Amino acid sequence: PAEKAMVCFGSVFIELPKAKTREILRQDQEELDEEINNLRKELQVKVNRLYEAQGKPELKGFNLNPMSAEEMKLINRILEG
Repeated sequence: PAEKAMVCFGSVFIELPKAKTREILRQDQEELDEEINNLRKELQVKVNRLYEAQGKPELKGFNLNPMSAEEMKLINRILEG
């Protein structure tokens, strides 16, 4: 049916309503985004400690954050004219 979607969980396919599928995917994406951000923060700290232990100056530009989807849309709109 058009209102259902097949979703693969591991090696199992399950037919779920599209609304439920969207909600599951949204939650998974939020969790993944949070985990990625945490790993980025941890990496910055670890790299700074490594540079400090080697007696090197702190890495410049390493604490930059990626642009959000909204910021990217605005940039693209500006570039398109």
